[in-house]
Amino acid sequence: MLAFVLRRMAQAVLVMVSVAFIAFVLFQYVGDPVVFLLGQDATPEQIRSLRADLGLDQPVVVQFGHFLVNAAQGEFGISLRQGAKVSRLIAERLPATVELAVVAAVLALLLGIPMGVYAALKRGTFVSQVFMTVSLLGVSLPTFLIGILLILVFAVNLGWFPSFGRGDVMQLGWWSSGLLTAKGWHHIVLPALTLAIFQLTMIMRLVRAEMLEVLRTDYIKFARARGLSNRAVHFGHALKNTLVPVMTITGLQLGGLIAFAIITETVFQWPGMGLLFIQAVTFADVPVMAAYLCLIALIFVVINLVVDLLYFAVDPRLRIERAGAH
Repeated sequence: MLAFVLRRMAQAVLVMVSVAFIAFVLFQYVGDPVVFLLGQDATPEQIRSLRADLGLDQPVVVQFGHFLVNAAQGEFGISLRQGAKVSRLIAERLPATVELAVVAAVLALLLGIPMGVYAALKRGTFVSQVFMTVSLLGVSLPTFLIGILLILVFAVNLGWFPSFGRGDVMQLGWWSSGLLTAKGWHHIVLPALTLAIFQLTMIMRLVRAEMLEVLRTDYIKFARARGLSNRAVHFGHALKNTLVPVMTITGLQLGGLIAFAIITETVFQWPGMGLLFIQAVTFADVPVMAAYLCLIALIFVVINLVVDLLYFAVDPRLRIERAGAH
């Protein structure tokens, strides 16, 4: 296990260094930060002075080394648009995005797994066919269209939920949470549902396919031959083995929810990192873009590592294969 963890951590470091290099290239080829900070009317002396202060007059290798050190400390400089430290801007927006992604992931799991199990065990029934039809719509419709339709029905026509904003929040140190207030929950329903629909349908279809595959295996036939009840076979044996690959996909999708919440946050004007990134792209705010890229890569790397460890712990076949290899 220790060797496995160390090997995965070494791979994670290589991935982060590669992403940091891509982010560093943004600084080199997407505009001159000195011109952004000082404006077009700056004198040559002011430009040379600021370039020296920022270390931009040094060789590229030295600049990349400084960038790596600063990035490891969570420092990406000053936002060219807002004039504030990028780390502070990210810290202010991170809670909103994380809470939105977590609520969407929990919603997708709580609905997707039971729907997938039902669609597998009750094939051909009317409800099962409805689930499969809805899943096709969820996979096919783009996220922004789903969000607009939900706003039209539940915010404009029915007036049940607000169409934008995060609602009231409570401060817990540097973390701001909307899940501790009634208005916060009221505001998060539509964006979380919009973000969860694609993941929900994918989890449902994956659980259904895996469940059908597991039910055809020999050990399930043996369990039936032993006289076990359908409940014991379906939920004590089949579902447990079905959830192993689902756990892997779900972990990766949590990173995807955080990374690709951009569209949902834009539609609902949700004050998260995705909306901050869109604004940064609009104004060519390179430090914010670089910080967002590195943070999302770090989230994916950490989630991948955790999922691999859980997969290693849950699936005994991996431990047996590695022990046999040694």
